[in-house]
Amino acid sequence: QVQLVESGGGLVQPGGSLRLSCATSGFTFSSYSMYWVRQAPGKGLEWVSSITTSSITTYYADSVKGRFTISRDNAKNTLYLQMNSLKPEDTALYYCARDKQRSYYTGTYSLGGKGTLVTVSS
Repeated sequence: QVQLVESGGGLVQPGGSLRLSCATSGFTFSSYSMYWVRQAPGKGLEWVSSITTSSITTYYADSVKGRFTISRDNAKNTLYLQMNSLKPEDTALYYCARDKQRSYYTGTYSLGGKGTLVTVSS
C-alpha cells in the first residue's frame, strides 16, 4: 500500500534552517508529482510547494518563495523540503502528499502520512 513517512521536523530558532524528508513506498514514485502541505495550530491545510515528476517544474506558495526549496530523488523514492530563514509563522505540521493522478500535474493531492512537526520559536 502507499506509504509516505515524513521526518526532519523539530524546534528551531527564527532564521534557522531545517530539511524535511518524505520516504515513500508502495507506488512508482518517479511517476507522480509530489507536494508539501502544512497545517498550523488551529488552522486548515495550506499548500506549500510542489514538484513535477522529473523535477522540471517547481511551485511555491508566496509565503515561502525564496526561503524553501523542494526537491526529489527518484532513485531513493524520497521527497525533500529545504527550509531556510524560518519564521514563527512557519510553525506547523508538515505533510508530504502525492498527486491524485499518475504522470500529470493536477494540483490536487492525497495525504498519506502522519506529518512532521516544525516549531519555530526563540
